[in-house]
Amino acid sequence: MNKGQLVESIAKKSNLSVKDSTAALNAFIESVKETLAKGDSISLVGFGTFLVRDRAERTGRNPRTKEEVVIPAVKVPAFKAGKPLKEAVNK
Repeated sequence: MNKGQLVESIAKKSNLSVKDSTAALNAFIESVKETLAKGDSISLVGFGTFLVRDRAERTGRNPRTKEEVVIPAVKVPAFKAGKPLKEAVNK
């Protein structure tokens, strides 16, 4: 499912117009981005949690030259599915 199909599904299930559904989805995405950028998490009971994880600095290898390079530490967005979502997927 792509974004357009998701918008259509939201519009159909919520009795909103496609334009309103698009605006709602875009607002949700922006809110998630802003919250994660601050380092906070978003917990949606029954669905899951959006959070930021720290990835430690590590050593990698350039496949062409076989030279070792240091890959710097970064923060990465993550999603941890809640129990009801896991159960729905595994039915």
